[in-house]
Order: sequence, then C-alpha cells, then structure tokens
Amino acid sequence: MSKYTIGIDFGTLSGRAVLIRISDGKQISSAEMKYPHGVMDETLPDGQLLPIDWALQHPQDYLDVLEYTFKKVICDSAVNPSDIIGIGVDFTACTILPVKKDGTPLCFLDEFKNNRNAYVKLWKHHSAQDKADIINELANKDNELWVKRFGGKISSEWLIPKVWQTLEEAPEVYDAADYFIEGGDWIVWQLTGNHTRNACTAGFKANWHKGEGYPPIEFLNKLDPRLNELVTHKINMPISSVGEKAGGLTENLSRKTGLQTGTSVAVAHADAHVAFPGVKITKPGVMLDIIGTSSCHLIMDEEEYLIPGISGVVADGIIPGYYSYEAGQNGVGDTFHWFTSRMINESYINESKEREISIHDLLIEKAKKLEPGESGLVMLEWLNGNRSTLNDSNLSGLIVGLNISTTPEEIYLAICEATAFGTKVIVDNFVDNGVKVNEFVASGGIANKNPFLMQIYADVLNMPIKIGGSTQGPAHSSAIFAAVAAGKNNGGYDSIVEASEKMGTEYSAVYHPNPEKVQKYETLYSIYKELYDIFGRENKIMNELKEIRLREKKAKDLTSEVKDNE
Repeated sequence: MSKYTIGIDFGTLSGRAVLIRISDGKQISSAEMKYPHGVMDETLPDGQLLPIDWALQHPQDYLDVLEYTFKKVICDSAVNPSDIIGIGVDFTACTILPVKKDGTPLCFLDEFKNNRNAYVKLWKHHSAQDKADIINELANKDNELWVKRFGGKISSEWLIPKVWQTLEEAPEVYDAADYFIEGGDWIVWQLTGNHTRNACTAGFKANWHKGEGYPPIEFLNKLDPRLNELVTHKINMPISSVGEKAGGLTENLSRKTGLQTGTSVAVAHADAHVAFPGVKITKPGVMLDIIGTSSCHLIMDEEEYLIPGISGVVADGIIPGYYSYEAGQNGVGDTFHWFTSRMINESYINESKEREISIHDLLIEKAKKLEPGESGLVMLEWLNGNRSTLNDSNLSGLIVGLNISTTPEEIYLAICEATAFGTKVIVDNFVDNGVKVNEFVASGGIANKNPFLMQIYADVLNMPIKIGGSTQGPAHSSAIFAAVAAGKNNGGYDSIVEASEKMGTEYSAVYHPNPEKVQKYETLYSIYKELYDIFGRENKIMNELKEIRLREKKAKDLTSEVKDNE
C-alpha cells in the first residue's frame, strides 16, 4: 500500500499544498488558495491607512488556507487519509507575529484588532530600516562577532528590527505579547499544539547561533533595556533541527482538515531553504537560486566563512551537517510585475489581447530580437531595495541610457539583465570569500516559466543553468521533510539524503552559455558594477530621495488626518 505526505508552502500571496507519493515523489494532487486579506500594505481591515514600507498580513488567512488546501488535495486524490503519514510546512521569512501563551495572535483580540503592530509583519515589511541601521552601526562599532556572520549588516526584514519597531511604536503590543514567532513555527504550533522553533529561521532571521545563542544581552541593553525580555522570554524556546518531528496532528485540526489525529508534523522550514532535497541537492558547492517574487541564493559548505554582504551563515540551516549560506535580491518577480502592470502602453496591451498571448510573452518575443547592449540601457534592479551585497532597503531602482526612442521591450530586457547581473555580484562575492560555486541550479515559478530569462542568466554567469524542481518546489520539498520526520518505521525515510534521492525531481532543462553573448555581457556587467558601487556605496542620493519621499508622505497624511477630524 502506497504512503503519502503533504507539503504546504505559505508564500507572499497564497498558500499551496501538494500530496506526494513517498516511493517515487510523484505529485498526486495540489491545491492553492489566495489569502483573502492579501498583503496589507495600504490599509488595515478597518480602513486605517498604513505608512510607506509597511507590509502586513492577517493570520486567519493562513488557517483558512490550511483547512481548504488540505481538504482539497485529499478530495482530489481519493487517497485514504490513513495512508498520509506526514505533513511538512514552509513559510516566507522573516514573517513574524505577536501571540499570547496559547498561540492566539494579538490581532484576534478586540483590544488590538485596530493596532497595526498587532498583525503579522510580512518578510517585505521594510519600515524598520531605521532600527536595522542603529543595530548595524552599534554592532560594527563594538566589533560584535555575531553580526559578522550576517555579512556585517542585518536587514530591516529580520526579527529584531521588526520587534524593536513594535516596542517603540506600540509598547502595549510588546508587553501583551508573550511570544514573537515566525509564521511557519506558528502554523506547526496550530497543527500540533507544540511550540517549536526551527533552526533555519532562528539562525538566518533572528541571528541565533548554534553555539552562542542570540545576540548578547549586553548588546541588546545598549539598544533598549526592554529588549532583554525578547531573548529571555519572548523568543526563548529550544531550537529544533529541520527534518525533526514537531509532534502529531491535534484532534481539532484533524476534524478541520480530514487528516488522521496524530499524523506526523515536521518542524517548520523557510520557503527557499527547504527546496534543496526537492532538486536533489544534498552536498556543498551547488548554488540554488529560488526565483520568484524575490530571489534567494543558497549554498552549503563544510566550513564557516565570515563573508561581507551576505544574509548569513548558519550551521544546519538547510541540511544538518553543513554550514548554510544565504544571499538574495529583494525584487525579481515584483520588478517584472511592476513593469508589466504599470508601465506598458495601450498599443502593447491591445496587441497581446488580439494575439491572445500574455504581455510577458509579447515582450519576450520582441526582446529576443535585441542583442546585448543594443538598447543602450543598464538597470539597477533595486525597486524593493538591495538585500545582497549592500543590505539596504532604502536603495531604489535606476535605469541609465533612456532616450525618447526607448521601447518597452528594451526596458524589459534591461530588467532581465539586471536581475542576472545582481546574481553575478552575489556569486562572485561567495567565490571571492572562499565558498566554491561549482554548479548553479535555478528553481521556482519564474525559473520554470521564463526560458528567455534563464538563458540570460547562463550568458551573464558564464556557466550552465540547471532548472530543477516542480512548479511547486517548496511544497514538494516540505513533503520530503515530512517523510523524514515520519521515519522509516512509519513508511517514510530516516535520512534527508535517502528521501531526496527517492522523492526529489530531476532537472527539467539546462541552459548553456552562448560565447558571443558572454563577451558582450562582460562589458555590460562592468558598467552595472560601476553603477552598483557608485549608488550603493559611494553616495547617498537614493537614501536622501527616500527620506524626502517619506517626509512628504507623512506631512500629506497628517494634513489629510486633520481635515478628516474637522
């Protein structure tokens, strides 16, 4: 009798679940549900306006997704729930929420439902940048070792800046919160009744170290003495390794999902980091680039190196036994969406409708006719800021070379090239600092859907680009971790390597560099790198513009608020 596991991936806009057969990794069924509240970056549910750079979510959406997708994958597959032996969960990170001792989110309570700091702060919530700046300045001034493990600069997206923002803006929320917890760990808590913390997000997003723990109390004291309680109480839980069992499904969730009570649930994982076994990567030296809304570059090594400009190095953060490294780009899919949804003229829209093709396909068709450099454009793809290697969310996008004859397809090509150039900066930074990058694998929705872009990556990086994983890569890999958590005695596997070999997917395509274009892109990359250093390191023009924008927006909001109250 075949056995199965379910993997569920909580992304930025929706949750996706897959039912996977354990013997060969075949996907039996899948389900997706968009979050009813979506990303709250303009208003709260009560209509309250949100400031710039806020990105919140509603935790009820996660529970609704859980119930709907689990029921649907079971119904569509006709698999007996008794043959489903495990559940795996991955989640965008750092995505945190304040909760009570029993796991109740503060935004579920009447006294906090209109308080913006009581909601989930999504990974791309960037309004804690001022807190990250202070942390980075002090940590480097004090020569703190822990910050060197994170490239010398932590992100506004991570846990401590986001919690510190809550403490300053809404101390009543901070005081009422018994815990601040990652979305993935909270979902596992809801499934099992057990409060666990996974090593991946604790390390990469909360600055935890396997041997030394969280940043020292003495350091946090210098920021704000009240942050002592964060480490001693509000995130002070034992850390569990990925692949371990967190517990069994509760009777309550069994009734809601249709799965059997006691079904094994794996410790949570981050949505990009979880993907390695799904593409059969279980050894050092292979970079995996998960290309979606943002882009996450991950690689493992046998040694720990202190590398500037990366997002971190964490022992056992991806697969136990290796040091795991992370870097990334804040906007890839987001950048393409910005351009195609806001910047395309009516004639292109009409042409795509008449020909019954997507605007992406139309732009790719036209961009294919262009040679590298023909447009005269080079772009910095920082519309969501820069994560690696500058780690500055106040940076913004830039296109150099525009003229009155510039076409939409030329800009589209520049975006493609810029995302590839940004990846090359990251790859070169790892290699220059001791981490070997012998192979490059791309996965995620964009990698599978956009061959044009992947060929540009191959030409820019001058190395083969292997396309790995299913269209639901993170969810599929979560199902693999679920099989390991369930264990061999229950029909699963006792090691991640064995589970990956049996349940992982083969490469669906390989893109090889075109020597002629490689040479042309070397010239364009040198220009990109010069712009990268000028605007990212040598001057603060983008940061100053961001300050002006925030100041004017705040003044406008205050004026509007006064008028509303008159």
